[in-house]
Amino acid sequence: MEEKKIPLIDCPVDYLLGDASGKIMNEYGRFPCNIKCGVYAFMVRGSAKATINITEYTFRQHDVLLLEPSSFLLIHECSDDALVYYILFSSAFLERNTFMTRMSLDALHVSNPIVHLTDEYADLAVSVFDVLQKALNCRPSMLTSEKMVQVFNIMQLTFADIANQHPHEVKQPLDRATIIYQQFTKLVCSHYKEWHHVAPYAKTMNLTAPYLCSTIRKACGKTAAQIIDEAIITDAKAQLKLSDTQVKAVAMSLGFDNEAFFYRYFKAHVGVTPTVYRNN
Repeated sequence: MEEKKIPLIDCPVDYLLGDASGKIMNEYGRFPCNIKCGVYAFMVRGSAKATINITEYTFRQHDVLLLEPSSFLLIHECSDDALVYYILFSSAFLERNTFMTRMSLDALHVSNPIVHLTDEYADLAVSVFDVLQKALNCRPSMLTSEKMVQVFNIMQLTFADIANQHPHEVKQPLDRATIIYQQFTKLVCSHYKEWHHVAPYAKTMNLTAPYLCSTIRKACGKTAAQIIDEAIITDAKAQLKLSDTQVKAVAMSLGFDNEAFFYRYFKAHVGVTPTVYRNN
């Protein structure tokens, strides 16, 4: 496949197929991106570390990632030998088509957006990507937008099927602390713009705030407040770097009525003001 620059936010066309080396992937590690498209990525070789929304993951050879729209992605590092095959589906493509399955496979995504393929499945995945790339490069191309709807559906169903058939390949710790942590992080991803403190999360989960805080620290080593702050700061960084939205508007979009307070909050967590961060 031909290695190309990967769009930072959304696809300019309905879909894109391609591959990326570790060198290309590491270029996306400077700041978090709010991905608007749907992403399938297959780690052909090598390894990588990345934060998706507010959780850090390690990717290894033969892992498949399903990244749903409106996810935040920050790549920390990719090994020099890394090779990733990817298919991107634009937000416009997803919005105008009705699929048999949804990008958000909630039962799976609560625990991990990754499945690990056996060697047999991995060989098959490489073959599928190669066939799709050849079909795309035909003149005229055999991959129309209408046909890609069916490709998307097949990939969704296959992803879910592999996860269900091989649950040991999906990281699903079952202890209570981890389950509470997963529920909490899912709520944070949905409500961090309006809920800046622990209390409303605890109330929604029918837990006391002290119990929730102690459980979250036990599960991940961070405080509940730190996780909320990370979600807010990640969104703020993405808006500041990838848009020309005024700082006041960024603050308001994140639930801050006072711009001066947002400046102090951002500097306390990042070390510089929003304006300095954007310009640097």
